[in-house]
Amino acid sequence: MAAADMGEELTCSICLSIYTDPVTLPCGHYFCQGCIGKVLDTQEESGGYSCPECRAEYQERPALQRNRKLGNIAERFLYTHPEQDRTGIFCTYCIQAPVPAAKSCLLCEASLCDAHVRVHSKSTEHVLTEPTTSLGKRKCSVHNELLKYYCCEDGACICVSCCLAGEHRGHRVELLNEASEKKKEKLRNVLEKLKPEREQTMKKLKSMQCSKRRLVKKAAGETERITALFRVIREQLEALEKRLLSDISRQKEELFLQLWDLTEQLEIKKDELSRKIHHIEELCNMADPLTVLQEQESNVTAFCGAEGADNEDRKKSDIKVPAVGDLDELLISETLLTGLAGIVTGVKETIYGQEATDMLLDINTAGKYVAISEDKKSASCAETDQCHPQTPDSFQYAQVLSTTEFSSGRHYWEVEGSESQDWGLGVSYRSIEKQGLQSVFGKNNKSWCLYQGDLVDCITMHNSEVKSVSPKISCNRFRISLDYEAGRLSFYELSEPIRHLHTLNTNFTEPLHAAFGIWMDSWVRIIS
Repeated sequence: MAAADMGEELTCSICLSIYTDPVTLPCGHYFCQGCIGKVLDTQEESGGYSCPECRAEYQERPALQRNRKLGNIAERFLYTHPEQDRTGIFCTYCIQAPVPAAKSCLLCEASLCDAHVRVHSKSTEHVLTEPTTSLGKRKCSVHNELLKYYCCEDGACICVSCCLAGEHRGHRVELLNEASEKKKEKLRNVLEKLKPEREQTMKKLKSMQCSKRRLVKKAAGETERITALFRVIREQLEALEKRLLSDISRQKEELFLQLWDLTEQLEIKKDELSRKIHHIEELCNMADPLTVLQEQESNVTAFCGAEGADNEDRKKSDIKVPAVGDLDELLISETLLTGLAGIVTGVKETIYGQEATDMLLDINTAGKYVAISEDKKSASCAETDQCHPQTPDSFQYAQVLSTTEFSSGRHYWEVEGSESQDWGLGVSYRSIEKQGLQSVFGKNNKSWCLYQGDLVDCITMHNSEVKSVSPKISCNRFRISLDYEAGRLSFYELSEPIRHLHTLNTNFTEPLHAAFGIWMDSWVRIIS
């Protein structure tokens, strides 16, 4: 168990093998020198460096500090625990104990540790490679000779005997080094083509990562905004609930006091009547006529009452019991609806901005064939000249602007269009051209418009650039939302549920007016 734990401590997280020439990064994590070097070479092309372990970032290529002590510990561990060597290849000449191989000699067909490599022949015939057990693959399977040539026609590595007397005799052959260099050259050409592609892919990947970060940040911001909004709504609902309950309690107390006063008066009258009735009953039950007749007449009159005027006086003294016990439910309901409407209005202003409730159509900008309603909330396409005042702001075509001007802030207004759907809605600078095709909303850089027609799908247009809105609209009521500082104009279909149609983004440089265009038999109406 201790050996396994030690092995984990001495394992490089890149190659998952025991450290070879361990080095450390400034963040304190260790790696094989070769492993971390390759990683940094790869990162160099992307323009940034980071630790594979903790992702610590470095502006420049970090310096690698060798740790000889850790390297010695790793070597001793491998010596005493050869099974931890991930290659599984050991020195052929170390017979006392298995020692991990550092190189393999193709000529000798043997693997050597660091000590035996130092004393091994340096002759060119003795080709040293990375430790391998596939030494047989380095020799010809037919002649058991080292593979020295490459047959260009068959694409095979061959020995001298294959070249001179074997099945590859007469074929065009090259030395392995030459053939290898040619293949490397081809690979370099492929590499040159792949590198730009990789660069583009890395740029796209970086862009996607930036998009992901923006998405996460925006989602967090929206979550915070919605949470705060609902917190405010709950607070407002609780305040409205307390207000309504307080009103109900106040009305109940007022009515209760009235009932209490009336009850006391009725109790007093009841006691007085009971006393009178009791006295009269006693007189009626007396057997002695003299006693009955000697009862003072004034008392009898008071008990029984007199005719005519006395009856009128008694009626005036009667206690009138009003119709109590009914709360003013209409007032409570009206307070509730007004409060809820105020909360909804506040939410709308938070989301869309301030509602342009005072928006009117500017008759001085209306085209000749635009009919304006008396309340200046509706515009329709007329067949005859409407004889509007002709001003420099009057449009040649059936278009009209609003009198309301927006130069800052967030605003929204709602509009209804005719079922004929030959209309346009949007915003425009007042400095837009008023004559010619350049005056049509959306066909210039001074107006932004949503169009719907019988013959075309719903589109948005600015500076003659057209974008389709999909799917098609299903109702004729719309909300236009403007955020002047953000340069954002959004269109919403007031269907069930509300559907976002399109958002136009730009940089507004002049005050804006709501813009309305109508054709054929169509009409539009401001319903804010």
